[in-house]
Amino acid sequence: MARGPLRSARAFPGRRPRSLGTLVLATLLTLSVVLLLLLALGVLSLPVPSGTGKPSAAVERRLEDASLATKAGPSESDDGLGQRGEQWTEVLSWEPRAFLYHNFLSKEECEYLIDLAKPHMAKSTVVDSTTGKSKDSRVRTSSGMFLRRGRDKVIQAIEKRIADFTFIPA
Repeated sequence: MARGPLRSARAFPGRRPRSLGTLVLATLLTLSVVLLLLLALGVLSLPVPSGTGKPSAAVERRLEDASLATKAGPSESDDGLGQRGEQWTEVLSWEPRAFLYHNFLSKEECEYLIDLAKPHMAKSTVVDSTTGKSKDSRVRTSSGMFLRRGRDKVIQAIEKRIADFTFIPA
């Protein structure tokens, strides 16, 4: 008489049957490792508050320390116009990243840029999605203009300052 394959633990002499607890523990451990791996790779992300709430005291202290650490005295001469006064960087948000650079431009530099741009201001346009060209839009109410890079000494000094603050080469 032919017998089918044996499925008891006696068929594999060196192997013991596993208990249910061991299987559950192994499954939980495997799932934990997979979850940590997905978090590390950025496939999954933990919920982050939107920033509408007040940050904790420790976060406020670190932001204040970072702001104080970036304070500088009155600006040194860099061929710009006027005196800029005490400069410091204020951290507005880490995500999205936003900083406020106090006294980045002097009053004279601001007036110079305004006087330079005023005669060339044009209504802002939008890009036409079908042609890819600029077109007027009733939604846009702003006006603007573009300056040529390195136009004069004042513009060059401002461009250098922007490069120094942003760590992006001019």
